[in-house]
Amino acid sequence: MNKQEIMNLIEEEDVEFIRLQFTDAFGNLKNIAVTPQRFEKVIDNRYPLDATYFFDGLYEMDEDLYLCPDLDTFVILPWRPQQGRVGKFICDLYHSDGRLFEMSPRLILQNVVKKAKEKGYTFIVNPECEFFLFHTDENGVPTTITHDTAGYFDVGPHDLGENARRDMVLMLQEMGFEIESSHHEKAPAQHEISFREGEAFQTADDIMTFKFAIRSIAKRFGLYATFMPKPLQNVAGSGMHLDMSVYHNGKNIFECENEMSEEAKYFIGGIMKYAPAMCAVTNPVVNSYKRILTGFSAPRSIYWAKSGEKALIKYHHDIEGAKVELRYPDPAANPYLAIAACVAAGLAGIENKTDPGLENKISAKLLPANLKDAVKLFEKESLMKEVFGEEFVKIYSEVKKNEWNDYMMQVSDWEINRYFIKM
Repeated sequence: MNKQEIMNLIEEEDVEFIRLQFTDAFGNLKNIAVTPQRFEKVIDNRYPLDATYFFDGLYEMDEDLYLCPDLDTFVILPWRPQQGRVGKFICDLYHSDGRLFEMSPRLILQNVVKKAKEKGYTFIVNPECEFFLFHTDENGVPTTITHDTAGYFDVGPHDLGENARRDMVLMLQEMGFEIESSHHEKAPAQHEISFREGEAFQTADDIMTFKFAIRSIAKRFGLYATFMPKPLQNVAGSGMHLDMSVYHNGKNIFECENEMSEEAKYFIGGIMKYAPAMCAVTNPVVNSYKRILTGFSAPRSIYWAKSGEKALIKYHHDIEGAKVELRYPDPAANPYLAIAACVAAGLAGIENKTDPGLENKISAKLLPANLKDAVKLFEKESLMKEVFGEEFVKIYSEVKKNEWNDYMMQVSDWEINRYFIKM
């Protein structure tokens, strides 16, 4: 839609508030609300914000950035009131001189996708986003309490989240999502809703909107939806598996009469080669590594297979054709950064004919054990600097090192229970 068509729709649908949303460096969704009268000026003049908050206030940047709505992303939020409705846009970030902000995650992914298309490649991504639904207390504050006792594919009455999940599906569909499936996951209070695959850039936009919608709809049920990778001990954590296929001149190059193409193997080889360094963006928080290290089907050994839950990467066919499934990313990831890294690594594997080794050959090579180790690999890897830019890698790594140091300064209950009386 163009500007005038959107303004007409805003008037016809009685939209009174418009959310201008963007994603910061760490995948946090940020938001500024304006009225329709102000919105017309925002399109023409852009909306300023302090660039410091692009790094969540953790790194000083001495400039203003400007929000510019991507008109193709406009959607009206179906869970808001029918009178005085609310719409939203995803925005791009610009410098004051009109240049796109080069460290914007959305632009980083756009650039990676553009380079791939210049070589004839289109990347299709199908995400599987897992999340937990917990109760809130009498003040609406999130807890880690659940009375849900359901397991994988269970139904009510054990699955206490099925009504909320049903409304999530219905409202996502109203927003234009094509939902493929929804079900209870392995852990109590854990759920998954899968939506139809799309081109890499569109999928990243959709993941951000999906997470925003899930949290908003959960609140209507007195629940809190969290995409934290490992909120509970002794049960499975949440992953964000990424099923990927690659098309060249309209053909899925992973397809082959002999079941698996050479390009699929090379793609897998590229992901395996760069996976440890990519973890800083695919598994970006301290808690990510508690999912990886404690198992429950979360992979750590770097190998590929055609079946089995422990493999880092799986090659399989479904009704849409041949796909490579990356099983280690988690939903704390900024989807723009995670998908950009995966596209770049897979494409490098295809171009360099990177050998993934034999199927089910478990390598001694492992994913990093913690965020500190992941960041060390990330900041040294030349491909990561090529994809994200040296300045972004430097700042991102610095902030993540500080995050690790903050974590290490905490004294946990585990330490008290293990050492206090003994020492």
